[in-house]
Amino acid sequence: MSWQYVFELIQNILISQTGMPHLTWGQVLMLFVSLVFMYLAVGKNFEPLLLLPIGFGIFLTNFPLAPIMGFTAEGNPDLIRYFYKFGVETEIIPCVIFLGLGAMTDFGPLIANPKTLIIGAGAQLGVFATYIGVLLCGFTLKEAATVGIIGGADGPTTIYLTAKLAPHLLGANALAAYSYMAMVPLIQPPIMRLMTTPEQRRIRMRQMRPVSALEKLLFPLIACALICFLIPAVAPLMGMFMFGNFMRESLVVKRLSDTAQNSLMNIVTIFLGVSVGATMQAEVFLNWKPLLIFGFGLLDFVLCTAGGILTVHIMNLFLKEKMNPLIGSAGVSAVPMSARVSHNEGLRADPNNWLLMHAMGPNLAGVIGTAGAAGMFIAMFQ
Repeated sequence: MSWQYVFELIQNILISQTGMPHLTWGQVLMLFVSLVFMYLAVGKNFEPLLLLPIGFGIFLTNFPLAPIMGFTAEGNPDLIRYFYKFGVETEIIPCVIFLGLGAMTDFGPLIANPKTLIIGAGAQLGVFATYIGVLLCGFTLKEAATVGIIGGADGPTTIYLTAKLAPHLLGANALAAYSYMAMVPLIQPPIMRLMTTPEQRRIRMRQMRPVSALEKLLFPLIACALICFLIPAVAPLMGMFMFGNFMRESLVVKRLSDTAQNSLMNIVTIFLGVSVGATMQAEVFLNWKPLLIFGFGLLDFVLCTAGGILTVHIMNLFLKEKMNPLIGSAGVSAVPMSARVSHNEGLRADPNNWLLMHAMGPNLAGVIGTAGAAGMFIAMFQ
């Protein structure tokens, strides 16, 4: 055996079995993007529960020849493809996440101030405006509907709708929805300051009335019944949401409620984040349609934020007790992130102005509003 033969053998092994010779510029770019996501999560603490697993999923999937999101020679899915196929594509994870969200939710602010339901509806402005814009760019009716729902900043609803109407866009839509949900603290404040005056940001709202335990117990039952009658297409999502909330308010299944809020929610968040990030492969993501979806998603989110604030401005024309327009930005359904942003912006204007509970009303209304918009699209196009 000559040294030349040994050298050629090693060279062939290196070329066929290692990833370095197969690395493309697109994969290098996506690896850089993954580091940006993880930096925002670790270095800036921007919603690390979302951005860290998404960023690491992007990181993993862009190494050449790595068996992450493909299929084996026998046709079996690779590791994260399993998570994606059986959790995301089957719509199981979105429904389980809604169960956990319901168990963590206090509907008291919405019950105490039902006017905020109007704000949640007004914040859906971007959904329908973007739907029209996406149609003009050559997307189909079903594709445009799934892109439009991104502006509601509701990742599970986006996944649920996309899986039904345009499953081939599932990766791009889910990534856009969760990315913009995580970047609420970056995107919303400039819009809020642009659309309000310092005096409006300092408006103090009266303390809300106490909400009884019976009201909180009846609300998920009544809301679930109304939603299932009026928008049956989203009954799996909203049914699990209200079930989680009913467990919380019943006070008799604390172990189940705690599991839904913590252990179960954490598990599905890990699988969902990594799976969504792993869809961002360079060869899939770096083409015009996913990039256009990402751009429209940002525009959509901006319009939804503006729609919520504009709705409060309009409502204030008819109300004796004015509402602080900052709570309008919480009309998108990024719970509770957008409510916290509204609260923090209120504190910037007045250190003694506490808006968090007032902003939770529109925030919860936004969850219902986004689900309603998704149900309407399903009824129209499925």
